[in-house]
Amino acid sequence: MNWNSLAPEDLLRACIEGGEPAWEEFLRRFQPVIAGTVARCARRFGDTGAGLIDDLVQEAFLKICANRCRVLREFQPQAPDAIFGFLKTVAFNITLDHFRGGMAEKRGSGQRDTALDAYAESAIAGSEGLPQAEREIVLREIDENLPPDTSPRDRRIFWLYYRHGMTSRAIAEIPGLGLTQKGVESVIQRMTGHVRERLGPSKIEPPKGKSSSGTF
Repeated sequence: MNWNSLAPEDLLRACIEGGEPAWEEFLRRFQPVIAGTVARCARRFGDTGAGLIDDLVQEAFLKICANRCRVLREFQPQAPDAIFGFLKTVAFNITLDHFRGGMAEKRGSGQRDTALDAYAESAIAGSEGLPQAEREIVLREIDENLPPDTSPRDRRIFWLYYRHGMTSRAIAEIPGLGLTQKGVESVIQRMTGHVRERLGPSKIEPPKGKSSSGTF
């Protein structure tokens, strides 16, 4: 069989069914994608040691193979090359979990981590432009850590400020919003404080050019 010519979905099926040649082709085809994603994510935290990258890549493959390749069996491709984005997501989550675990230990000793602060800032403000798939993962996680009672209006305010760079004054001037500038600032401060608490050492910085101390 010419493994090189197999379509991605056929290769995944062969890997799930077992067989060394299929996994050799899987490694040849997808290892660079996984390793590249791990390296980019680790770089955001200032740790690009070859040993760590290799360990995280290995952990990503263990995740893929665990429970009889459960993640592959449950994967439902929506496009011919969807597997590439899927594997990037797996690698990204493995790497992010690694550094988040380290930050949790630091939090117990009262330390904060500026690398994670910068990571959150770039994910929200887009100052350095993460690859789209990775950026969306971080944005989604932040959104999931907003206060559980967040109204659609307050969620809209939060993202208008952080993702679209609008000032609190400009947001308050949106017709029908029903808040003064002070009211908008109060919403942003409350929701930001909640996200910072939920995400541990990470903090959300205001978009560049704005102050986090009252003058939004």
